[in-house]
Amino acid sequence: MTDYTGAQPSLRARATRLGALALAALSFTALASESAFAQVSDETAYIFNTLLFLIGGFLVMWMAAGFAMLEAGFVRTKHAAVICLKNIGLYSVAGLMFFVIGYNLMYSGVGDHGGLLGTPSMWSPSETAADEAIDVTAAGYSSASDWFFQMVFVATTASIVSGAVAERVRIGSFFIFTAVLAGVIYPIQGSWEWGAGWLDTQFGFSDFAGSTLVHSTGGWAALAGVILLGARRGRFVDGKPVTMHGSSLPLATLGTFILWFGWFGFNGASQLALGSAADATAVSQIFANTNMAAASGVVTAYIVSMLLGRGKANLGSVLNGALAGLVAITAEPLTPTILEAILIGSVGAVIATFGAVLMEAVRLDDVVGAIPVHLMAGIWGTMAVPLTNSDASFIGQAVGVGAIGAFVFATSFVLWLALKVTLGIRLNPDEEDVGGDLSELGHSAYPEFTPKSTPKPAE
Repeated sequence: MTDYTGAQPSLRARATRLGALALAALSFTALASESAFAQVSDETAYIFNTLLFLIGGFLVMWMAAGFAMLEAGFVRTKHAAVICLKNIGLYSVAGLMFFVIGYNLMYSGVGDHGGLLGTPSMWSPSETAADEAIDVTAAGYSSASDWFFQMVFVATTASIVSGAVAERVRIGSFFIFTAVLAGVIYPIQGSWEWGAGWLDTQFGFSDFAGSTLVHSTGGWAALAGVILLGARRGRFVDGKPVTMHGSSLPLATLGTFILWFGWFGFNGASQLALGSAADATAVSQIFANTNMAAASGVVTAYIVSMLLGRGKANLGSVLNGALAGLVAITAEPLTPTILEAILIGSVGAVIATFGAVLMEAVRLDDVVGAIPVHLMAGIWGTMAVPLTNSDASFIGQAVGVGAIGAFVFATSFVLWLALKVTLGIRLNPDEEDVGGDLSELGHSAYPEFTPKSTPKPAE
């Protein structure tokens, strides 16, 4: 008879170890299952939400470089340096004005003023690093990160105006216009929706990242300026448009790529949160839809420009097709499927391409095509929101588009007109002929290709 007594402790130990391993495996499985649905702490959510604002903000800030390169490429050589100064200047002026008055006018106490505007006062952060404790539940993100993210949006609006009025506007008058646009006009209309104002509460107007509040606003302001400035000398002869080739299409292409890149921050960070799996998924969907709307805009604009050009594509139209697709999807980049985003971007490109043809037909001179891209495609994108978002209505969207358009165009027209009759808004003929670089700056972006002296100004 075999004696197993000596083996018993070994078997028992092995069984115990196996049981422990099995229990550990079950525990790990349970924890893994729980972690898929676990909520992060308030502080962790605060950190991720703040990080989203900061990343989105510096991406949108980089769009200022995109606008500068796009415009410098589309204008003629003799205006390239002044365009660069305008873009770095407008970004700075817009930031200062949004700090001094704009942010609080857009977001502070809008409900206390009938939903029409906030409190015109200087912004200050709700918390600082010097505080003994930071309430991470108050807003869920750093107030400075929010201010920074909102500030770069208003700079984008001013950039849209810059390109449309290029080659003949006086830079000083343009900076004054930018200051009022950033400090007063943009914040007031923005408060109606993003500040929980009357458009949001009474009509359910929806504009996720600013097809109307940013892009069409810039377009309306640009349209008022283009009308009062008039066309560039020689742009229309005997009623027919004359092509004025830009200084560098490669530079304009680089600008378009930079804008496309920055748009991921523009739309993605407008989710306003990254503190949960749902938010992370939403931001991912927004990135995908934003990219595909731009891609479809490129392909559509290429095909349409081929048809209009009798087999010859137009690079400028294709670049603006990308931007029109981006503008169109900006009003609602979350709820569409990718196929719907492709359709929205494609229609935006068609509108922008034929919008440029319409601008020439009525002899309005928009150097970079900002009005067809940002105003016209922006209206389309805003009106398309109810197609994929059941919380929005066509009536509410139409009221928002109409009200914001009327307000921005009227106030911009009055401001441009006041500048025109006081300081003047247009270069004189000789200054325009020699170019803004030499007449306003005294130096050229490309000195080897421009005259060394300016002709005598017209009397």
